[in-house]
Amino acid sequence: MKKILGILCALLLLAGCAEPVETEPVVSPADDKISIGISFDSFLIERWERDRDVFVSTAKEAGAEVNVQNANGDVATQIEQIEYLIDKNMDAIVIVGVDAERLKDVVAEARAKGIVVVAYDRMLNNANADLYVSFDNRRVGELMAEALVKKGGVGTVYMLSGPTEDNNVWGVNEGFQDICAQNGITVQDIFYTAGWRPENAYDFLAQNPSIPDEVDALMCGNDGIATQVVRFLAERRKAGHILVTGQDAELEACQRIVQGTQLTTIYKPVEKEARAAAKATIALIKGEKVNDLTGTENDGTYDVPAIVLTPIAVTRDNIDSVIIGSGFHTRDEVYLYAKGDGG
Repeated sequence: MKKILGILCALLLLAGCAEPVETEPVVSPADDKISIGISFDSFLIERWERDRDVFVSTAKEAGAEVNVQNANGDVATQIEQIEYLIDKNMDAIVIVGVDAERLKDVVAEARAKGIVVVAYDRMLNNANADLYVSFDNRRVGELMAEALVKKGGVGTVYMLSGPTEDNNVWGVNEGFQDICAQNGITVQDIFYTAGWRPENAYDFLAQNPSIPDEVDALMCGNDGIATQVVRFLAERRKAGHILVTGQDAELEACQRIVQGTQLTTIYKPVEKEARAAAKATIALIKGEKVNDLTGTENDGTYDVPAIVLTPIAVTRDNIDSVIIGSGFHTRDEVYLYAKGDGG
């Protein structure tokens, strides 16, 4: 036994005198992956699920992992989610803001830790995000009004807008009102639909049933609101007699256009927006140049690098080429309830 102990002691002494060996740390492939967190306002609006799927698939194709959060329209929940993503050491956080004004502090917290912050579709006011990706919201409003002008016979319109907390609403409304003013159309008043909840617009009209009798058109902030507005009109046998506008090219809106109960929707190729945002986010994480920048957009304090895409007005005249031709919805879907197939 003593002999064995002696041998062990000798080996330990030799090991103590040897030069230390430097080794590379073991890093799992997952540690090298880019991690992106994305917080959505909610999935109440039909398009957001499409945005999510395209963004996630584009990011994954580039080797990134995406953590998707849903704030369900609550800004306090969204702040908690962003703080969670900060604690998870995301390389970037993409935000579809619930409230344009109330996220600047948590954005500052993320950026202070070196996390890239992208304002997706909605500007984050006074937040100095690294990038803003959206559509030209002012142009969205202009296109709605131009459709009314082209249709003719419109003297008065009532606006059933989105919520004041959504920064995009102001751009849409300004564009709409400017074109109306230039063409002698009177905007009677504006109702702001809290939380983008369409039932709020329906309830407002139910409490003010004379509004459709006093105007030629109802401007709806999006197609979800338009769905409830047309429902209200249909219940009073006025659907198709009052012009209705919307945006997002939701399937039901496209079906209403071919049926004649909605004049126009504004198509925003969200796949293009989501792909551009995913690629630009990864480029920023890698410190690479973002090639698709169109300029800057002011968030109230800072000029934020921006990718601003062009929306397209959809009416009965071009729905086949724009919506069906692009594959956004199929012909069978769009003409499901229409008389004839539009061919």
